[in-house]
Amino acid sequence: MQQVIHAFKEAISQPRRVVITTHHKPDADALGSSLGLAAYLKKKGHEVSVISPTDYPAFLAWMKGNDEVIIFSEDKTGRAAQLVADAELIFCLDFSVLSRINELGELVRQSAAEKVLIDHHLEPEDFATYSFWTIEASSTAELVFQLIVDLGDLHLIDAELANALYAGIMTDTGSFKHPSTTARTHEVVAQLIRQGANVHKVSKLIYDNSTLERLRFLGFALSEKLQVLPEYNTAYIAITAEELARYNSQTGDTEGLVNYALSIQGVVMAALIVDRTEAIKISFRSIGDFSVNQFARTHFQGGGHKNAAGGVSYQSLDETVQKFVALLPQYKEQLQAKILIYE
Repeated sequence: MQQVIHAFKEAISQPRRVVITTHHKPDADALGSSLGLAAYLKKKGHEVSVISPTDYPAFLAWMKGNDEVIIFSEDKTGRAAQLVADAELIFCLDFSVLSRINELGELVRQSAAEKVLIDHHLEPEDFATYSFWTIEASSTAELVFQLIVDLGDLHLIDAELANALYAGIMTDTGSFKHPSTTARTHEVVAQLIRQGANVHKVSKLIYDNSTLERLRFLGFALSEKLQVLPEYNTAYIAITAEELARYNSQTGDTEGLVNYALSIQGVVMAALIVDRTEAIKISFRSIGDFSVNQFARTHFQGGGHKNAAGGVSYQSLDETVQKFVALLPQYKEQLQAKILIYE
């Protein structure tokens, strides 16, 4: 790793044209690590552009640099594509395969720029010149912090940068509840607080910033749409496009919904299945040894982490739900295995 750090340090020793991108529908880790890294690289004298494949939740708009983010799916000028083509370095954050950034993926692949992967998801695609990847990290934000430290630049992390990285760590660990939370994670957070991170402010901005419509949608989803299959220790919620429209659902309004299904006593796997019109998007969560990463990769063109993954279906919502339920019998033994929560 030290050889990679040394080579990378040399690569950024002179001002470069830099593009930072992250996955479709960025969450707090994706955006926080991207904007945090952008702020750092700007301090080092680089010309930096952050490009998101799509829009992202409004509750992340407080992050410094948000107003400069280019939304690729909304860019009618071709500016984003030109920036990718002209870049000398392209950072790919919080995703492991280029398909996760939609049409932007091929532009990145074709660009002559050196690519830098910073990620903690399983089974990364081999496309990067420099790779800072490990599944041992709680989040991509934690990896960005470690990279800045390894480059000898901890002093360049100010309060705004620390807030962005803290947001990524806090959310990707489920407020430090997930098994990915380690002693190292807490050590990183402690250092971010020393650098000025305001943990109360960040938590309020992300978790206590809902619209009235979002809360009503949450109530509807839990009271009317939640299905529990006790024989498979599984729960799921399926949401139609019409139901999203009824509650004026915005990007980010379904975030975290799948965790309510997983919180039910005895549930080992949960799924949120949403009709996004262009495709059916699925979020999977699990506890214990059941790998939703493998489940998503095998059946729904997806992947992610062992206990948190995503997938997609191009069938109808009803057909997708039927497929999901029909798959459960072959996993019955695994889903009924005794779960030791306090290991």
